[in-house]
Amino acid sequence: MKTQLATKFADPSRGVYFIGTTPPKSSVNNEQLAQISQKLLERLNGIDIDGLIVYDIQDESSRIDKPRPFPYLETHDPRAWSKRLKEASGSPVITYKSVSSRSCEEFSDWLQEAWDEFDIRDIVLVGSPSSESNIKLPLSEAYLALQHAPQAFNLGGVTIAERHAKKKDEHIRLMNKSKAGCEFFISQAVYNPQATADLISQYAQICKEQGVAPKRIILTFTPCGSAKTLEFMEWLGISVPVATKNRILNSDAPLAESIKICRSALEQIIETALPDGVPLGLNIESLTNRKEEIDASIHLYKLLKATLDLKLAEKEFADE
Repeated sequence: MKTQLATKFADPSRGVYFIGTTPPKSSVNNEQLAQISQKLLERLNGIDIDGLIVYDIQDESSRIDKPRPFPYLETHDPRAWSKRLKEASGSPVITYKSVSSRSCEEFSDWLQEAWDEFDIRDIVLVGSPSSESNIKLPLSEAYLALQHAPQAFNLGGVTIAERHAKKKDEHIRLMNKSKAGCEFFISQAVYNPQATADLISQYAQICKEQGVAPKRIILTFTPCGSAKTLEFMEWLGISVPVATKNRILNSDAPLAESIKICRSALEQIIETALPDGVPLGLNIESLTNRKEEIDASIHLYKLLKATLDLKLAEKEFADE
């Protein structure tokens, strides 16, 4: 039986819209957890979302030599945070799972617990941040284990346009992940729209060549209000062109400037994706706990959702 989100994803004429969030750090107690979740959901009052996305934060120090701009802290179990948000909001939640640090048997146990104890139905599997890491379970083997699992998860994957810009093979990765069971993809935060448009174009082309319908790509956007946030974005591997970086840093209102940049980026990607028949979605996140950036992410969500909704309506009108 399809999940609620899988049913929505199957309709290419509509967008799908999410807010991304990270589980609180593990030192936060139950009372504080309740307060944090309530505050998050209060921010979402009055905006129309299809669901939430909960990340599984990894220690990515093996991926890059530079020190992390914000310290890495262990978090609460993403499954528990997902369950809390799902029960409090009544909205579906997509839960990320980093697979590399567990054995296949441990991963199977995780899946069983996620299904039975935490009511998880929609997941995204993430591989190791670096080939230099101690990888107990490669992503390909995790996909295989999931295919043989009794649970019918709605499975998604990650897509990274920056990797495509370097290796030119991300569209092939998307095809292989689709064959492994992925029904949708969520991008890394977009600040280089040309790289994302190039990836989508090549993905649409390979789908056409193989006679298959493209899977939905959910584009992630995040506001940036300071040099520190920008440094963190680049540490995470998000590609920010020099001109874009200077626009943000030299602006009197960097948050507002970053929102303008994100809207322009979405419009550029839409011009490629919709004619090529690639269904889109949006995921808006704040990379920091700064109130200004969290508030800006809600404004960004409203603006980008209205932008994509309008473009989809224009396309539907033109196709009639």
